[in-house]
Amino acid sequence: MNIAKHINKNKIGGLILIIVIIIAFGFGGFGGGFMSNNQKNIAKINKTNVTTQNFIDYVNRSGISQSSIKENLDNNIIEELLSGLISSTLLDLEIKDFNLTVSEKSLLKKIKENKNFLDENKVFQRIKYEKFLLQNNTTAPIFEQRLKERELQKKLFDFVGAGTVSPKFLITKLFENENKKLELDFINLQNFYKKENEFTNQDLSKFIEENNEQLKVEYIDFKYALINPKNLIGVDEFNQTFFDKIDEIENKIINGISFDTIISEYKLNTKSKINYKYSENSNQIEKKVFELKNNKYDIFEDKDNYVIFKIQNFQEKSPDISDKQTRNEILKLITQKSNFDYNKDLLKKISEKKFNNNDFLDLGENKIESILINSVKDNKKFHINSVQMLYTMPINTFTLIHDENNNIFLAKIKNYKDKNLQNDSDELKQYADKEKSNIRNGILASYDFYLNKKYKVNINQKAINNVKNLFQ
Repeated sequence: MNIAKHINKNKIGGLILIIVIIIAFGFGGFGGGFMSNNQKNIAKINKTNVTTQNFIDYVNRSGISQSSIKENLDNNIIEELLSGLISSTLLDLEIKDFNLTVSEKSLLKKIKENKNFLDENKVFQRIKYEKFLLQNNTTAPIFEQRLKERELQKKLFDFVGAGTVSPKFLITKLFENENKKLELDFINLQNFYKKENEFTNQDLSKFIEENNEQLKVEYIDFKYALINPKNLIGVDEFNQTFFDKIDEIENKIINGISFDTIISEYKLNTKSKINYKYSENSNQIEKKVFELKNNKYDIFEDKDNYVIFKIQNFQEKSPDISDKQTRNEILKLITQKSNFDYNKDLLKKISEKKFNNNDFLDLGENKIESILINSVKDNKKFHINSVQMLYTMPINTFTLIHDENNNIFLAKIKNYKDKNLQNDSDELKQYADKEKSNIRNGILASYDFYLNKKYKVNINQKAINNVKNLFQ
């Protein structure tokens, strides 16, 4: 069929860019294989064979370049593409099973009504249609076949989800849940956390003792030298001679020539660091050497220099709180743990119903604040995840929530104020469609589960490996 032949040059039409609904059909792992070693079939769905040629055609239609596939072989791109082909084949089998069809007239109508091919007077322009085909490197028969496949898939999902009617009470409930206002009392727990300056040396020492293995600090002794055109070849230019010398040095390192020998041979000046530990205040070169400490002896590029380094000693030590930086780091850790423990104990009391309104009032005293949250989408004060959780809770219950800056609050659900849904309003239609979509998605999820039971998929691993070899 070539619908393009039937399009009147004076008529209008357009391409409906249908969003392809993809269901991630589950099937057995890729580790399985056929009982036979038939290399022509890459998969089998019940009694339907998916041939290697089918797969190659699918890959070609995907538009993914061979170089991209080659680069991602280790990232399971072949398996992902095969999964897509199997999903598509399952849809085709279901379409055939339900005897669904799309007429030539229906496809013609889809093309002729597409706004992409209409002029300013909404009149179809054949030249726009043909230009689209050229730009997308396709032909009318191929485009129409793809359009037909998409229309059949859409028809399948319309068929499966047909008859979904949203009861008024569900529409009203959805509207109220998303639009009712929430009166909330809350307390900023930052007011009750132990401050850094309240921790004593004894507290720090005890914390270190309890977490000694996790808190050990890494120290290294190392030497390094900067290499640039000026100190290596006596010029300021990064020329081929300079890079040949760098290659020379790299080869000497690989061949085990010692650091001191290279330094002496190329007359480089070295710097030494003893008992160095990582610090944000260190210079970039020293931080980079620390990050590469497992290499022990290496060379790397840093801006306008190359850096050759040698790790001479590596050791782990318990934190020394007499060191200002170390003390500050330990203080941050012990403060975080103290805050966490406070929150944990409070949540435990709430979950065990050992925290009531009197406890809330005693804790808050004059620090209790109130707020009106306008809807489940209102995140002006608290993080959206916290707001969504609050809307699931009954009145007079307590929980911990947070804001965008990760400040923690103790919250009490004080009251809900419902907003009424007006009959014959735009909101009624909007939420009726939304609830219908929710019901439909539930049906499709059940349909997905049904397909897992209906179809048995076997994968021919040897055929997959052969395909991979084609791209290597």
